[in-house]
Amino acid sequence: MSSPPRLTPTQMQVLRCVHSGLLNKQIAYELGMAEATVKVHMTAVMRKLNVRNRTQAAIAAGQFGWLHS
Repeated sequence: MSSPPRLTPTQMQVLRCVHSGLLNKQIAYELGMAEATVKVHMTAVMRKLNVRNRTQAAIAAGQFGWLHS
């Protein structure tokens, strides 16, 4: 796998929530933002990771070691 793309801190927060199994509405509540904003961040994450869905994004994040804190 090549070097990891750069994600913003908010994109990382959203990605961690996705990995935890939260839905967009739940993520929006947790992070204090609109559901549409969560979708924008998740779309950007998937584009940067070159994946098609949330599951693939979570898998890629694990491969990059982003989910271990």
